[in-house]
Amino acid sequence: MALRMLVAAGYVLSSPVLAQEPDPDPAEGAGVEGRWAGSVVLLTGELPFAVTFERADGVLSATMDIPAQGALGLPLTAVSYDDGRVHFELDAPIGLAVWDGALEGDTIEGEFAQGVLTTSFSVTRADRVEPEPEEPAPYRSEEVSFENGDVRLAGTLTVPEGTGPFPGVVLITGSGPQDRDEVVAGFPIFRVLSDHLTRQGIAVLRYDDRGVGGSSGSVSTSTSADFAGDALAGLARLSEHPDVDPARVGLVGHSEGGIVAPIAASRSEAVRFAVLLAGSTVPGTEILYEQSAAIQRASGVPEDRIAWNTDFQRRLFAALEAGESLDAYRDELGAEIREGIETLPEEQRAAISDVDSYVETQIEGQIDRVETPWFRFFLTYDPTDGLRGTRVPVLALFGGLDLQVLVDQNRPPLEEALAGNPDATVQVLPRANHLFQAATTGSPAEYATLERDFVDGFLGTISDWILARFGS
Repeated sequence: MALRMLVAAGYVLSSPVLAQEPDPDPAEGAGVEGRWAGSVVLLTGELPFAVTFERADGVLSATMDIPAQGALGLPLTAVSYDDGRVHFELDAPIGLAVWDGALEGDTIEGEFAQGVLTTSFSVTRADRVEPEPEEPAPYRSEEVSFENGDVRLAGTLTVPEGTGPFPGVVLITGSGPQDRDEVVAGFPIFRVLSDHLTRQGIAVLRYDDRGVGGSSGSVSTSTSADFAGDALAGLARLSEHPDVDPARVGLVGHSEGGIVAPIAASRSEAVRFAVLLAGSTVPGTEILYEQSAAIQRASGVPEDRIAWNTDFQRRLFAALEAGESLDAYRDELGAEIREGIETLPEEQRAAISDVDSYVETQIEGQIDRVETPWFRFFLTYDPTDGLRGTRVPVLALFGGLDLQVLVDQNRPPLEEALAGNPDATVQVLPRANHLFQAATTGSPAEYATLERDFVDGFLGTISDWILARFGS
């Protein structure tokens, strides 16, 4: 569970996803596909980022990782590559961020612009996309859709070969707009998980979040409670399949999905089990205080700045919950931004043509983000409410190095909430981060540098637990 920040002076949060535009000439993109890493020069110094270009059905698309800010797998818009020119954009609350540059060999260099700020960026090729083996998967794959009220969700259903009916699961993504593969830092978490479970004899439905891919609706104007309805609609669609046993279907939720799954399970007897992967168990305010401090500390931020940030969060969230005006906090945040600008070298200050406009857009982006329905719900909802109402078997896994959902903060409330559940298993994978990769520090800044695979034992633990209870 993380706040997904976008490019700025360290304050900006994520925005809804826009559809990719077809590239005008597919042949022109042959030299840009792959992962590129480098930095953009901001007022606070150079900010490392990586962008990954992919092509499917003649359409060029891209995602961006900004690990130092915990922003991973951000979908880009207006992606194009034409006659050596590379262009991509990020729709952010403080204003559209635009990269426009030229490809020379293994380097892309050019101009970055956001609002009144214009500066430079440079990235070099970090890897090359190799063709995937043509070996067909030993299971069936179907494109499906289903509805939750006026929201249409699109996804992929994979069904084991052989004679059913099989047990089945619906996968629920973490926070922020995610596609059905839940790609974070280039790691297609749900595609890998789905492949393993289906090979083990478990049918899997994974789907695009609201407003992503083939799905309608919006993540930011919805809440975790709304997403529980989406998951139950997906479970109904899964249960209708002739090769799926509706008496052996459940939910697997990652991060925020670990909050959504218990809400859904407490609402409907159709949910026969739940697997919670790095799910938080305390209100969002408490998650953010600990998460922010842990990630900042791992990034070397001074303790006095960490203390200021935590104090500011506490006062801002308290005012938001009480329904108070946030005007006073706009002023304080603006003062902090202005103070930071004054400490910059002269050449960096000169990059801001209009300081007042720059500060105002920074403030508006931050305040607008915390006032969304999703954020308001996340701040105040106590996940143990759903956990206490979950009477079906539960498997909960935590990463011992997770800095986003810290195990010491979240395991005790979960065990207390499930104390009356006769079949609840809680396990910590000591070397795992929030994505359940084998990690060194657990910091989000490390995600993109790690192998895009799960820590040993993760996949087997899930499939073995499900099959031990709901196998043939």
